[in-house]
Order: sequence, then structure tokens, then C-alpha cells
Amino acid sequence: MIEDGPAVRVGDSGPRPVHLLFSEPTRPFGDDPTLDFLVKARGQWVSIETLVRTWNGDGLDTFLSSLAEDFRGWEGARAWRSLERDLTISAEHRPGGYVHLAWGIHDRPPSEEWHFETTTVHAAGEEMRNLATEFHTFLTGT
Repeated sequence: MIEDGPAVRVGDSGPRPVHLLFSEPTRPFGDDPTLDFLVKARGQWVSIETLVRTWNGDGLDTFLSSLAEDFRGWEGARAWRSLERDLTISAEHRPGGYVHLAWGIHDRPPSEEWHFETTTVHAAGEEMRNLATEFHTFLTGT
């Protein structure tokens, strides 16, 4: 978490690291289940951000928890998307006990002029469980 408010940072170290920052969760319509948050991608060659609209988080924390629970692996890719498809995730379990998360950040409809994708790598099990817990706190703390 970041001191200025609820936030989750996801990213890899490496030769060209890209970090994702999820921040500013808000309920734009009061008690309505709509939950918006900002996602930023920052790296040496990228600097983008977009507002993601969800319906109570669209089960993002549950999706990540399910990946953690299946730490022994699964076949193929598992997918998640936000309400308006401005954020997508594709998850694959790889040999050696790692989960590759391909994060897609998309321009909002109707223009949909751009799309950015980056992949982060996480140890299956406890590291994925911690990520799911961070997102649960982030999504439910508003």
C-alpha cells in the first residue's frame, strides 16, 4: 500500500521494467456498486494511464485468489476483464511454479485507439495469495 491512499503496485525488475500502479478507488455514484480506479503503466519507454470502471471490482481479487489456490498449475490461459474491458488479464501457469500475468490496458470506448500490454511474473502460491490480498484490500477499502 502507498501512504497517499489505497494503492497496489505490480511489476518486475529486469532490463526494461514496467510497473503498474492501481490507485484512487472511488465510487462515482455514491452507494451504487460502480467502482472506478486509476491504472498507470510506467517504464523507460511507456507512460500511460486510464480509468478502469468495475462493478464492485468485477471479482478481480477472487480471480487472483483462484490462481493462488491452484498453485500446482492448470492448463491453458485463464482470463479476467473489467466491466468496460479497459483492463484485462490473461494468466498462465508455467513450469517451475510461476504465474505469468499479461495485463492489458485499453483505451476507453468508443475510441479504443490504443492498447498496451505487459507481463508480470509471480511465484505460484504465497506470492499470488499476497497479490490477491492486496487487491482485496484495495477494492473493498472504499
